[in-house]
Amino acid sequence: MRAVLVYSGGLDSTTLLYEYKDSIALAVSFDYGSKHNARELAFAAENCRRLGVKHLVIPLEFMGKYFRSSLLEGGADIPEGSYADDNMKSTVVPFRNGIMLAIAAGLAESYGLDAVMLANHGGDHAIYPDCRPEFIDAMAAAVNAGTYNGVKVISPYCNITKRDIALRGRELGIDYSLTYSCYKGGEKHCGKCGTCVERKEALEGFDPTEYEK
Repeated sequence: MRAVLVYSGGLDSTTLLYEYKDSIALAVSFDYGSKHNARELAFAAENCRRLGVKHLVIPLEFMGKYFRSSLLEGGADIPEGSYADDNMKSTVVPFRNGIMLAIAAGLAESYGLDAVMLANHGGDHAIYPDCRPEFIDAMAAAVNAGTYNGVKVISPYCNITKRDIALRGRELGIDYSLTYSCYKGGEKHCGKCGTCVERKEALEGFDPTEYEK
C-alpha cells in the first residue's frame, strides 16, 4: 500500500503517521482557518521532516470565510468541558472530513497512490457526524467508485479510543510534545477545552504537554 495521509499535526494523525510511515508516500494538511491551524501545521511539518515524508499544505480559505463553527477564526468562544457535553457541538466544522477526503482522493489518483488514510477515532462519534463509521464507509465507497485506480479510504482507528491510540504511540516512542491539540490555539494548551480534556485522559501517565495553570 502507498497512501496519502490526511494529517493535522495532532495526536491521532501523528500516531498514524509514525505507525504507517513505511506506507505513507504523502501527507496533506489543510489550512482552513481554525484557531489552532498555525500551531498544528508547524508540528505536522516537523514530524514529516523527521520521517522524510513529503508534506503538502493546501489552503481552504473558503471554509473559514463561509462556514460557521466556534473552531474557526472569528467564531464564538471555544467551549470548555468534556466531549460528552452538548456545547461541544459548536466546534463542528460542517462536512470538514468530507471535503478533505475528497481532496486527498484526488491527490491519491494524481500521484498514483492507492489509498487515503485518516485518524478519526471512536471518541469522535458522538459529536462529529463526519467521523462516524457509517460516514467513513459511505465516503470509502464513493472514493473507490469515483477514481480510476479504485482508491481506498482506510481508517485504522475508527473503532478504538484516543487512549488506545496514545498507548500505541508510546510503544512507538512518539514524542507527543511535537503535537498540538488545543482548540483555543494558544502558546500552551489551555487544559480545559474538550480536546485538551481528552488529550489529558489519553496521555495520562506519560503526558509531556505543557498546560496553562
